[in-house]
Amino acid sequence: MKTKRQAKILELIEKNDIETQEELSAFLLMEGYEVTQATVSRDIRELKLTKIAMDNGRQKYAILSESGEQLSEKYVRVFRDGFLSMDKAQNILVIRTVSGMASAVCAALDAMRIPGIVGSIAGDDTIMCAIRSVEDTLAVMKKLKKIVES
Repeated sequence: MKTKRQAKILELIEKNDIETQEELSAFLLMEGYEVTQATVSRDIRELKLTKIAMDNGRQKYAILSESGEQLSEKYVRVFRDGFLSMDKAQNILVIRTVSGMASAVCAALDAMRIPGIVGSIAGDDTIMCAIRSVEDTLAVMKKLKKIVES
């Protein structure tokens, strides 16, 4: 059931501009899948879906499955599109994002595998990154600033 549901999710996001988990749940219900928000959230995480900006300024779920340089550039673009600001508290880096984009920006940040970042967690518009040391925090901030400004 899970495999079929996840395949249906991939099909739905390819054919439709789905912006929220609620919208995705509604599409799944129309297809005969009764799901909870927790199930949809888990499926999104397992499928490694992210939100990308559309030309109209809205966002939609998308599959990031390319490899190599294309994938890396997509992650950089997602990071740039969602990034607003960053600040540090010792070895904790706090990144502010466009509302609703923290999860996608966090996934992009994780995929970029920046040395020094031990782990990260996202809310709606805020990401907290645990960094190995204060010195590493400064280095990570410098690298992220370069990504945003390039």
